Amino acid sequence: MSWPTFRSGADLLRALAIGTGLCWSVAFIAVALGYGLELYADGAMFSYAVAVQDVWAFHWHNISGRMSVFFLSLLPAETLVGLTGNPGAGIVVYGLLFYLAPLAGLIGTFAADRSRGRIIFVYACCSTALLCPLIFGFPTEMWLAHAVFWPALAVSHYAKRTAAGTALVFVLMLTLAFSHEGALVLAFAIVATLAARGLRDASFLRAAVILVVVLAMAAAVKIMLPPDEYYAGVLLRAALHFFDFTIFQVRIVVLLFAVLGGYGVIFLLLSRLAPERAYLYAAAIVAVMLLIYWLRFDHAIHASSRYYLRTALVIVTPMFGALAALGAVSGDDRLTFRLPGMVRVMSALRDRAAMPLAATFMLLTLVHVVETGKFVAGWAHYRAAVAALAVGDASDPALGDPHFVSSDRIAAELNRLSWFSTTPYLSVVLANFTPNRLVIDPAGNYFWLSCATATANEEAVRAASDAGRDLIRLYSCLHR
Repeated sequence: MSWPTFRSGADLLRALAIGTGLCWSVAFIAVALGYGLELYADGAMFSYAVAVQDVWAFHWHNISGRMSVFFLSLLPAETLVGLTGNPGAGIVVYGLLFYLAPLAGLIGTFAADRSRGRIIFVYACCSTALLCPLIFGFPTEMWLAHAVFWPALAVSHYAKRTAAGTALVFVLMLTLAFSHEGALVLAFAIVATLAARGLRDASFLRAAVILVVVLAMAAAVKIMLPPDEYYAGVLLRAALHFFDFTIFQVRIVVLLFAVLGGYGVIFLLLSRLAPERAYLYAAAIVAVMLLIYWLRFDHAIHASSRYYLRTALVIVTPMFGALAALGAVSGDDRLTFRLPGMVRVMSALRDRAAMPLAATFMLLTLVHVVETGKFVAGWAHYRAAVAALAVGDASDPALGDPHFVSSDRIAAELNRLSWFSTTPYLSVVLANFTPNRLVIDPAGNYFWLSCATATANEEAVRAASDAGRDLIRLYSCLHR
């Protein structure tokens, strides 16, 4: 057996980015299904809605601008429940389809990318490896937006100027725009990268026209399918805080920047002593420091902040996309402008910075692997604690009914994995839809279902047991 050889550090960096991105995209599926991450946070509500066959009525009619997720993951899973009568199978299929998105996106990007060295695909893998672990586990629709962005970028640049090519660009841009409101930023970014080919270029003009059409469709859908009164205010507050940069003041972001800064300083110091191996020695020192930190000082867990860091995808993904497109257009010799010193900078990155960048990439990956491992381990213990309460006999009637039990009975360390608004739905699913108790967070102040909606579902014929649906009805009617 012979080991692969690389002609340069740039070749190694490229292979590392591709390999790591693909490994993460496969691991997302295996870890998510193995640990039931489709039930984490809002996923508990979405999974419950799939199981009781009411996804649209429960919530998705309130977020009509995110119908791509509905059609690509939730609706097929709900349909399966209706066909098989198996709520659990529907939940698994929902999780599979949702967490399959990054891998499907990379496959689509590889197939569509016609750039020299498939540079768009390389950046897609890099973005998947560095950004997606930040939000992995939380069912934010930006997960799909990131996955669709990369094949949409490649297709917009390289699809043939035929009816079929135009239709493909339209479908992907439409899917992207209807994945999340933040994805509109990504759609604009794609058109902006095409401007590098010239404002009269056919690909740019095609994408610009398609974007206008898609924006008009998105606006029309928002007007025709407005959210309920209860959700209108909630969604407005969420939108106003989406770009609140205080959300980046969390431990995982500080840790990642500390790794970047620490590695840079140590590398520069060692460059004078051992210029040929400085990148390696600096990486080893930072890795040891990380190990000491995790073993002796770290008591935090990256859980709820996974939701808020979806903003990072909106901000950073277009940056990766711009670099990918710039490299692709330049490699095609279609760049209509020249950046001063660009050739020199790119050459320096290829020849001198490749190995330090590879070492940095591995350190960031190490952080993601360890933090993901801590998260899923904590989630497994938290799930077991919720399940025990749901099938147990402990009761807290002060919550509104003798069949309710407080999640405060769970140890505080485990409760860091809780998501207060969806704990009741999680307890029903974990008890196989026949819970003795509905687990409720006493501090909860956000209620997904109105009494009328929950009652209509409880009275309908569904594959899921009546017991869990009746408790959800009781809970909903107490609050809405």
